[in-house]
Amino acid sequence: MESKLIHFDVLGDNRGSLIALEEHKNIPFKIKRVYYIFDTKNNVRRGFHAHKNLDQVLIAVKGSCTIHIDNNKVTKEVVLNNQSTGLYIGSLVWREMYDFSDDCVLLVLASDYYNENDYIRNYEQFKTLAENNEISRE
Repeated sequence: MESKLIHFDVLGDNRGSLIALEEHKNIPFKIKRVYYIFDTKNNVRRGFHAHKNLDQVLIAVKGSCTIHIDNNKVTKEVVLNNQSTGLYIGSLVWREMYDFSDDCVLLVLASDYYNENDYIRNYEQFKTLAENNEISRE
């Protein structure tokens, strides 16, 4: 599965803590877009898409949420509840986010600018593309 947890080094002293995010160091791509999701209402699920080419790292910088990821072979649930851990999600991985805590702020680092044509918003289309991608890699 094109996903993995990334553990960030926490720097700090008695004044507080700091985490530096650096492209091609602890973020495995050049960062072209940054956004964050917050004030998500109770029982709301977000995402419901995959990307054709985009890579992302998701970090719950405050609070927590659960990420459902699916590469058409394996599905898993990842709880993000620590600001020193991010979830890398590569291309052709379906994602859904849910169980947002009231105070959750989910930071997303992306490898490219917003491009609606890169989104796969239909799960059946995603499965077909993911299956064809596996065949072309063999």
